[in-house]
Amino acid sequence: MDSGFIFEPPSDEEIEELQSEYEEDQGEEVDVEKPSKRAKQSPWDFAAYSESVSDEHFRRRTTSVDFKITKSLQQRSVPIVDNDHSDSEFDQHEDYKPEDEDDFSNAGDTKSFFAPADGASFHANSFMELNLSRPLLRACEALGYSKPTPIQAACIPLALTGRDICGSAITGSGKTAAFALPTLERLLYRPKRIPAIRVLILTPTRELAVQVHSMIEKIAQFTDIRCCLVVGGLSTKMQETALRSMPDIVVATPGRMIDHLRNSMSVDLDDLAVLILDEADRLLELGFSAEIHELVRLCPKRRQTMLFSATLTEDVDELIKLSLTKPLRLSADPSAKRPSTLTEEVVRIRRMREVNQEAVLLSLCSKTFTSKVIIFSGTKQAAHRLKILFGLAALKAAELHGNLTQAQRLEALELFRKQHVDFLIATDVAARGLDIIGVQTVINYACPRDLTSYVHRVGRTARAGREGYAVTFVTDNDRSLLKAIAKRAGSKLKSRIVAEQSITKWSKIIEQMEDQVAAILQEEREERILRKAEMEATKAENMIAHKEEIFARPKRTWFVTEKEKKLAVKADKASIEKGKGSGNEVTSAQQAEDLKIKEKRKREREKNLPRKERRKLEAAREMLEDEDQVDKLQGSGKDKKEKAGISMVDLAYRRAKAVKAKQKALDAGKIVKSNGKKSKHSSQESNSRAKEMRELFHSDMSEKKQKRTGGIGKKPKHSFKSKSRYKRR
Repeated sequence: MDSGFIFEPPSDEEIEELQSEYEEDQGEEVDVEKPSKRAKQSPWDFAAYSESVSDEHFRRRTTSVDFKITKSLQQRSVPIVDNDHSDSEFDQHEDYKPEDEDDFSNAGDTKSFFAPADGASFHANSFMELNLSRPLLRACEALGYSKPTPIQAACIPLALTGRDICGSAITGSGKTAAFALPTLERLLYRPKRIPAIRVLILTPTRELAVQVHSMIEKIAQFTDIRCCLVVGGLSTKMQETALRSMPDIVVATPGRMIDHLRNSMSVDLDDLAVLILDEADRLLELGFSAEIHELVRLCPKRRQTMLFSATLTEDVDELIKLSLTKPLRLSADPSAKRPSTLTEEVVRIRRMREVNQEAVLLSLCSKTFTSKVIIFSGTKQAAHRLKILFGLAALKAAELHGNLTQAQRLEALELFRKQHVDFLIATDVAARGLDIIGVQTVINYACPRDLTSYVHRVGRTARAGREGYAVTFVTDNDRSLLKAIAKRAGSKLKSRIVAEQSITKWSKIIEQMEDQVAAILQEEREERILRKAEMEATKAENMIAHKEEIFARPKRTWFVTEKEKKLAVKADKASIEKGKGSGNEVTSAQQAEDLKIKEKRKREREKNLPRKERRKLEAAREMLEDEDQVDKLQGSGKDKKEKAGISMVDLAYRRAKAVKAKQKALDAGKIVKSNGKKSKHSSQESNSRAKEMRELFHSDMSEKKQKRTGGIGKKPKHSFKSKSRYKRR
């Protein structure tokens, strides 16, 4: 990063919060003297994208987990939590000393795939120097952006020329504005009489897509450019209507976008000019790889492609698949990917103390890190359990994971952003790209899988020059990651030792809470079963009342079915357990993509067949795929795999082609239709037939000879001079 660049905290949102707090303290007298800078806007607004959670619970006839926790606390006669920490010990700090001094050898550098970016400048004094139009400059001023960050100063001028870009910068450096501003500048000169989808922005998570959409809406507020949000969890019909109106920009997650391209009428990407992949390394992983390549295949080849991430690696094979043309690699932080204001700490969880991990977390959150904390859990179930424990311990917390509805997820972000809750307990859904102002601490309750996940998790704090803490719980099984973190952090890595007295106290409290936790989970389970039964009954009523209308609708097709997703997850877990290298995983993903493309072509050919035949072939192919999967799981031999390798569609086409060729030959007389039964005396019959024909020929010739001799004696003009050729055999 440019050494001359300095972040300018506080942000516009923090100024707004400080002013509102100051107003509450001083009263209405402050309204008399109000500075003009008060009009600055906040780029994030998560609450405007879905219905309120209370309305959703009323519609679904359920209650929130907070309501259940409150009811459980009211039923408890004696309070369990004692907030008196006067006699508690203090946590100890010491410099982390690695147990093994192993050398970490970096992988060998590959040949440079990127075009040289020698002329790129990572410094600009203002946005006016970047040749942006007045509406965009006005929007930047309204949002409080005065000086471009290094990645913005380098990316905007090059993106305006239409070059393909791979951008990398530390978390919180303004990568969203780095690709949004040049894209909006180019769209100002679009042909307005021809509406079309010209820009597609893909993100790995729904929350990040909502954030990017909100950011673009704020930057484009003084223009006529329209933006559309296409993510899962929100109304499909509303998204379909918005896509048919041909917005200029579409911000989407890969799965829902493919769903609309396959099943929605009049939705295509034929006029696409710019494709942007935010958090590109996550999108190119095995979970999203198939969907991303399908979307890239549907996009025009002549387009601008931009990839951005904090951990973008030079993965040449994957970039070639995306058909980039001479991309520029812009790295605004070549020296280190760690914010200088971040303090990293490690809490060692010994093998015998893993049972007390929840007690260690509650001890830290009750007396050390008390506000603006994001806690990353490993699973959805663990995150939900922590949410219940925090509620029973009178700590304000919200949860964010995949088991929640989209309205609940967005409300959790909004509550944490407005500081109505102090803790956000989340899975890796919140690890990518989310820019929540004022996060002071990130606690990795479950150790991340690799260093890349760690970088993105701790990147939620210490953003844009602010200070932040990152605390990671490390067990004995996570030593390799601990070494990588130690190498990355260097001498700044600290080891925190939590007071034993506090851990013992919270362990006893958690034991007393277990009955209440079990009761809350049981109540949620009963609600889930009841709601599922109501949904089934409603579905049956609709099938009876609207049977003709339902069956008249076209059948929805899916790029990846639920069964295929489960098989892919199993294969991914198996490969992780075996410890395969990254190169092998890329190769297997490429082979899977090739097979899927071949299968799609075969299915397209089936459309020419009659409907009954097509359904029979689909059923037969599914049976073959099931048998093939069973054989693979059972470890069958090569012979079985080779037999199951030919699909039913190829076999049917081969037979149909053979029958057609045979019929043509019969019609042309090239072959004689045989009865199929071969007699033993076929040679004798042919010989007797030849003798009969010879005798008939000789008798016929003798009759003609007698007629000639019985005539006047004149020879006819066209009589035969010689009959020797007829006597030959």
